[in-house]
Amino acid sequence: MMPALGDPSNPLRVAVVGAGPSGFYAAEALLKQKDLAVRVDLFDRLPTPYGLVRGGVAPDHQKIKSVALVYEKIAGLPGFRFFGNVKLGQDVSTADLAARYHQIVYAVGNESDRKMGVPGEDLRGSHSATEFVGWYNAHPDFRDRRFDLSCESAVIVGLGNVAMDVARILAQDPQDLRGTDIAGCALDALMKSRVKTIYLLGRRGPAEAAYSPQEIRDLGELSSADLVAKPEEAAVSEASRPLLTDPAARKNADYVLEKSRAGEGAKPKKIRLRFCVSPAEIVGENGRVKAVKIEKNRLVPDGRGGAKLEKTGEFEALPAGLVLRAIGYRGVPIPGVPFDAESGKTPNAEGRVQDAQGAPLAGHYAVGWTKRGPSGLIGTNRADSAATAALMLADAKAARVLKPGQDPQSIGDFLRARGARPVSFAEWKTLDALEKERGRALGKIREKFSNAKEMIAALESAACSK
Repeated sequence: MMPALGDPSNPLRVAVVGAGPSGFYAAEALLKQKDLAVRVDLFDRLPTPYGLVRGGVAPDHQKIKSVALVYEKIAGLPGFRFFGNVKLGQDVSTADLAARYHQIVYAVGNESDRKMGVPGEDLRGSHSATEFVGWYNAHPDFRDRRFDLSCESAVIVGLGNVAMDVARILAQDPQDLRGTDIAGCALDALMKSRVKTIYLLGRRGPAEAAYSPQEIRDLGELSSADLVAKPEEAAVSEASRPLLTDPAARKNADYVLEKSRAGEGAKPKKIRLRFCVSPAEIVGENGRVKAVKIEKNRLVPDGRGGAKLEKTGEFEALPAGLVLRAIGYRGVPIPGVPFDAESGKTPNAEGRVQDAQGAPLAGHYAVGWTKRGPSGLIGTNRADSAATAALMLADAKAARVLKPGQDPQSIGDFLRARGARPVSFAEWKTLDALEKERGRALGKIREKFSNAKEMIAALESAACSK
């Protein structure tokens, strides 16, 4: 008689695809179950783990990046294995995973970004904030991007925390970034930057801004730049006043109003907050960005206790040689994984993946941004992943799982036979040590590898030297 699923002789076998925060938290929630034997294999398309903690958090926010120590502890739990440099849909398919695991968790995040949908968006000098963030963080996908910082004005569209990070990196003294893990090419470019004015555009008012109180304060406390706002735009509209019952919205609105009363300031750079404006067109000259045409909005009561946005037909042109849109991340389709093109997410019901007809796919689950969209902070993913893990455990108990016929212990051999070169967590730790060593030589926390081939070559060299 087959032992019950979760017995040490018949452990629950789970594949988690995506080694960012949500993937690690899902692994943690499963592996810390008492009286249940679980084995988790965590896959990532990059040789390095930690997702946006490594490739998305700004280099001057090292305290936030220290959460990676939590993930390192999770990787040390019995039953955990890491397979980096393995791409779902290329090196391994969902069918390959289904043949070896009882459950598959998609923690693939949102790898793309949303478009503004305005004329001129594809001009040279117009980019997504995703590209810019990846570039200064030495992400392999964006290592070859180039950003012209020879202009004097830049426009960032959006008022979320990503927009705050981008504005802060552009506005602060690059000398303050020298000791961080910023990509070397980005630091060199920022040292030569001529950008003096950074416009931050929000469609709605200060009460609706998506940035956190700490992020806006970080901008306002830069030694190299003044945070400036127009008093008439900093004032909260009557339609938005109900939002001020939220403590964060109240803090944001009060801080912006305070800054608007402080005037221009005397620092060499200016970060100009603009509220209730929408980009209408990116104006070009000789194929390059020259300006951003904005339309002013007003907020009026929507009849339901909230505010709705109305266009005014009033336009203004902001000079700019660089435009960065930071209006939200978006998922991308992955072969074999259901995808909702409208929402940019994996269709799911509280974490259970659904097929095209809305029926649950037994054994398939989603966590993090691919489950709920690009919302929340890093810590938000812990509760989110734990909630999905609870459903997984309930389904396992009810035998609503995949029926694997092959032993996942052989997945490494299978991947190598396919021509893949998986990277183990021990090998990641070797890369980690090498990056820190490279950084010490430059007076930095670390100097990242930004190319998968370079990482593999470094690992092979390290192995040969032992």
